[in-house]
Amino acid sequence: MTDFGIDKAIQDLGLQEINEGTSTGTVNFSNGEVIESYSPVDGKLIGKVKASTREDYEKVMAAATNAFSTFKVMPAPLRGEIVRQFGEKLREKKEALGKLVSYEMGKSYQEGLGEVQEMIDICDFAVGLSRQLHGLTMHSERPGHRMYEQYHPLGVVGIISAFNFPVAVWAWNTALAWICGDVCVWKPSEKTPLCGVACQNIIAEVLKENNLPEGISCLINGDYKVGEFLSKDTRIPLVSATGSTRMGKIVAKEVAGRLGKSLLELGGNNAIIVTPDADIKMTVIGAVFGAVGTAGQRCTSTRRLIIHESVYDQVKNAVADAYKQLKIGNPLDQNNHVGPLIDTDAVEMYKAALENVVNEGGNIVVEGGVLEGEGYESGCYVKPAIAEASNEFKIVQHETFAPVLYLLKYSGGVENAIAVQNGVAQGLSSAIMTNNLREAERFLSHAGSDCGIANVNIGTSGAEIGGAFGGEKETGGGRESGSDAWKVYMRRQTNTINYTADLPLAQGIKFDL
Repeated sequence: MTDFGIDKAIQDLGLQEINEGTSTGTVNFSNGEVIESYSPVDGKLIGKVKASTREDYEKVMAAATNAFSTFKVMPAPLRGEIVRQFGEKLREKKEALGKLVSYEMGKSYQEGLGEVQEMIDICDFAVGLSRQLHGLTMHSERPGHRMYEQYHPLGVVGIISAFNFPVAVWAWNTALAWICGDVCVWKPSEKTPLCGVACQNIIAEVLKENNLPEGISCLINGDYKVGEFLSKDTRIPLVSATGSTRMGKIVAKEVAGRLGKSLLELGGNNAIIVTPDADIKMTVIGAVFGAVGTAGQRCTSTRRLIIHESVYDQVKNAVADAYKQLKIGNPLDQNNHVGPLIDTDAVEMYKAALENVVNEGGNIVVEGGVLEGEGYESGCYVKPAIAEASNEFKIVQHETFAPVLYLLKYSGGVENAIAVQNGVAQGLSSAIMTNNLREAERFLSHAGSDCGIANVNIGTSGAEIGGAFGGEKETGGGRESGSDAWKVYMRRQTNTINYTADLPLAQGIKFDL
């Protein structure tokens, strides 16, 4: 282990025996191959879990389906009370869970705490929502009839989450699914399995204290083969999958093939447009955090900076100067800005991206490279890099999950920058830096950004749970978290009640007997 209280955090989260490959207090019947979790921070083994076999999965599904029969008839406000208690447990364990997120995934401790805060926030949101699962009342064309619509629980919701947000994305889904009356089966990333076990331990405490079936929250571990259990299972009406576009297309095909529903939150290739009227200081802050936060491993990370030619050199130099101030190292040390990539495979992807941009004619502005020596023993630490490029480069069209920022120059009006912004396959997050009202409104209009998220004078990274989160095109079209995202976790039903002694038919049809 390392310093910064990791041992205590593991103890506080009930993971003391995790090195034995066991799971405590959760529905996790796992008897498959051992998955070892190594920290990208120092390369050390944190713990082990076992992958779920097909037999294990069937036991989990039996527990989940049995729990659903109980949970779905519980009044929604009472389900909200369970979520409220879960949020309180998260408040108690925020420091410990934030440290585990930081250590197992590699993001800064502050970002780890922020991720747990997102979990707390969505619990608060869901608690209020549990009293607002409303339908509509409509006027009937038939006398003495009343029409309305209502929402019912779907059933078992399958959740596949990615390593970069190992706890928050699960909470976005489960908090809403639970207040809707659904039960959940979660497959966390095999790169961050201990975060999954920790979360399950926390909710297991709540369920036990309320004498509720632990099958309300289930955990399965493993690689993509285990994820296929969820995608192909007709007992699961909704699969929520977060990850790469490649993975999402596979999930979408499998789920659609059985006429199920999928909620997809996939890749991003996010850009900030910098116009001549931009506040340069704000631009630098937004661009640098967006590009290097979580070592560039957010789906909302800033990949492209689209800069007007009149301020191009000024912005390029300011951002490059800011990169010189970045401190790279142990993410639990709050003096550092940038932690490691998730593993050495990610490092190879990063190196290949820098080679490709040069091969395609790009120019390196801030040199990258892999860091070695004391403190970098894991081999996962890299230097955030900046390259001048063209939007047409193949590597720029591709999402590289690493701290590589591409500078793109535009001329003319803001419509030209928007065309560049939209000229990629992904459509998650976007931003414009400008003090020009007309430019801002154009960016937000029908002729503007084609992304699910469009910001003015803030960066692409960092979303609040009150708004629906997700994107268009190859980002998948799904929406998680706030707004009316809860509707995807429920089935809609239209009801008509006849309170007369007659039976008139719709559309004035006559059918006399």
